[in-house]
Amino acid sequence: MTLKEAHAAFIRHHLESRAGERRSRLERGHQHAESLFLKNVWWPLRGNFEDLHPEYEVLDWRGRSYFADLAWLPDNVKVLFEIKGFASHVRDMDRHKYCSELNRETFLHAMGYSVISFAYDDIEQRPDLCIALLRMVLSRYQTSRGPISRVLLAEKEIILLAAQLAQPIRPKDVELHFEIDHKTAVQMLQKLCTKGWLLPSLRGKGERVVRYELAPGMLNFLV
Repeated sequence: MTLKEAHAAFIRHHLESRAGERRSRLERGHQHAESLFLKNVWWPLRGNFEDLHPEYEVLDWRGRSYFADLAWLPDNVKVLFEIKGFASHVRDMDRHKYCSELNRETFLHAMGYSVISFAYDDIEQRPDLCIALLRMVLSRYQTSRGPISRVLLAEKEIILLAAQLAQPIRPKDVELHFEIDHKTAVQMLQKLCTKGWLLPSLRGKGERVVRYELAPGMLNFLV
């Protein structure tokens, strides 16, 4: 089935299962931005629209209906996707709307939803970036497709730790995180350098390595 055929079937299925305002909202709300996200980002990554719901209704903190652009709801997972254009979400937004948007996202988080926003410009001009970020998001909720070794798990944990620190990682950071000795921590970091996943951050005249930086593109290794 082609993307066009799958998208048509996807929308038709949800239209047939809705009535009243929910159906009207889908007819009015699922427009170019949402379709472009599915075409440029979701379909290349997933190849289907399973567990995805367009114009998904939730209640805000005031008890009022709010329709998220898309919701991904496999099993007990609740992820909402918003496609935000600069004009409507930044340039033309007043202070009241801005406060309401932040309050709504905080309330939805409290209700167990994760709200993920993508900029329309990125979807249109930099879809590869959106795909990489979306892959990282979805990987949090999916089990590995095959067995994974303890060594690889530890290596991924170090990469994640380095990303969270937002600065070059030290052997001391690894020691504290894994509760291991200094020598083992250094060996783990040096192994990741050998693989090209970390880069040594040289100190002084380059005679001593005390910190390690993430190699370009290594955040994709987390997925």
